[in-house]
Amino acid sequence: MNIGIVSKLPFEATKHLPFFLIFISMKKGFTYILECSDGSYYTGSTNDLELRLQQHSNGVGSVFTSKRLPVKLLYYEEFQRVDDAFYREKQIQGWSRKKKEALMNGADNLLPSLAKKDFNCFKIDNS
Repeated sequence: MNIGIVSKLPFEATKHLPFFLIFISMKKGFTYILECSDGSYYTGSTNDLELRLQQHSNGVGSVFTSKRLPVKLLYYEEFQRVDDAFYREKQIQGWSRKKKEALMNGADNLLPSLAKKDFNCFKIDNS
């Protein structure tokens, strides 16, 4: 089921859905980027940023960050719905390190150019 559409349904339609689906989609959400001790980035999403940062710092946030402590919050975005934060997390996870750094530095004008792949390296010279 697409949780993102739950809160857009008319009230009458939502009374037959499990309460947790309605509740989850209506909670505020955050997408965040952490820097790990080895310099790598970790992108995640949550409905409670403070709690999630504590979990990461205590080594129980994720297997990835638990092996790279300490971690530091570098960037976050706030959303009206947690499912929107989750979708943004998945988008950012697919980005290159340079594109994530442009986002964190507020260089939104660079994001489109960093999204373009250079396919010239795959050209075969048939001459």
